[in-house]
Amino acid sequence: MKRSVFLQKAGLLSAGLLFRQNLFASGVEFNSLRPAPGKRNFSSSSVDAAIEQFKAKVNDKELAWLFENCFPNTLDTTVFYTEDNGKPDTYVITGDIDAMWLRDSSAQVWPYLTFLQKDEKLKKMVAGLIHRQANCVLKDPFANAFYKDATKVSEWKSDNTDMKPGIHERKWEIDSLCYPIRLAYNYWKKTGDTSPFDANWKSAIELTLKTFTEQQRKSNNGSYHFQRETSKPTDTLPMDGYGFPVKPTGLICSSFRPSDDATTYSFLIPSNFFALVSLKQAAEMVKAIHHDQPLADNLNALAAEVDKALKDNAIVNHPKFGKIYAFEIDGFGNINMMDDANVPGLLSLPYLGSVAVNDAVYQNTRKFVLSDSNPFYYKGKAAAGVGGPHVGKADMIWPLSIISRGLTSQSDDEIKLCISMLKNTHAGKGFMHESFNKDNPSLYTRSWFAWANTIFGEFLWKVYQEKPYLLNA
Repeated sequence: MKRSVFLQKAGLLSAGLLFRQNLFASGVEFNSLRPAPGKRNFSSSSVDAAIEQFKAKVNDKELAWLFENCFPNTLDTTVFYTEDNGKPDTYVITGDIDAMWLRDSSAQVWPYLTFLQKDEKLKKMVAGLIHRQANCVLKDPFANAFYKDATKVSEWKSDNTDMKPGIHERKWEIDSLCYPIRLAYNYWKKTGDTSPFDANWKSAIELTLKTFTEQQRKSNNGSYHFQRETSKPTDTLPMDGYGFPVKPTGLICSSFRPSDDATTYSFLIPSNFFALVSLKQAAEMVKAIHHDQPLADNLNALAAEVDKALKDNAIVNHPKFGKIYAFEIDGFGNINMMDDANVPGLLSLPYLGSVAVNDAVYQNTRKFVLSDSNPFYYKGKAAAGVGGPHVGKADMIWPLSIISRGLTSQSDDEIKLCISMLKNTHAGKGFMHESFNKDNPSLYTRSWFAWANTIFGEFLWKVYQEKPYLLNA
């Protein structure tokens, strides 16, 4: 089926497609937009080889061009690798913000793990990031973003919270402590290398457990609070900076979402699912590597408690879709029914290994997320996908949501749709963006957002490995 006919059937033959057709009908060459080799922050021979393989095998020149631009974007532009007394140390910025998010940095290098066994240089780079992330967690487990310079003072220094030099932002998000575990666990499984998991790393795991336990808020609000003087309500917390009250359930409170927006109700369900997986992974590691059975038992005990709390509280009855997973709850019976474009979100749960893709409740939830029952699902002339309040306006779709949809899809037609929408909405720039307008992809936010670029490359590489016929359809 021709792409235009396919999109027309999906109700999306649109400004996005026509914009792309008009742009490239004028004879634009698909020249690489990567920095010159001598100006790249970090180089990987195995990643470069994958790019050349993709370009040689995929007939769609525009798609090959996008892969070449996007997949190495983290390495090309955001990785700063050094060695301290022979020990690797890696700082990874998010793109147009000179700060390292624990979430983003983990997700940015994640697609490269598949190449570690044949690329020692790449392996050392990831080990260096694991090392730096452990130091960040030890500096402040509640912070979400850090500077390379431990003495640098943040633009957010006036936030009413316990800010320290070297911290860019201090928004407490469960996933900030989960992503480093995900990266560490899968690095270990891919390589068998235990060198990054020293006493410092183990201390970071212990502090993660302590922080998660405190934020169950069984007897009090805990030590974390946050307020900011802002006109944007999702950038601050009510109730003296602790957020709205919760009734203890065994779940962990997250003051902010992965989008860095404040939660409405602090029991953020997707992040608790992520924590469940991360706690089990950390337990396996400390038992196998450090032979610390008591710590492993404590991590598993918290995982079991979160698991039971999710089973008891996370599933709600929707009048149209039946049993689905809630997005946020407060333990008092209040429920926030929505999904946000970021990862973790409800749509991306199987991608993180949190639920099975064929789980019946997840499939119901997926239908809800990709419908007008989700207040942040937008369908326009250019594309359909999930947004959120982060960019401050409606009708802005995040490519991350379309990529998450594709990564968790079991349908060839749906995967093709996701690829087509992403291909048709880069606005001629050759890169993904944070968000774009559902009717006009030339209206977008963040021209340099490395996570979106690299995970788009991850999506294309996965399809290339598993269903290459979809790329040449």
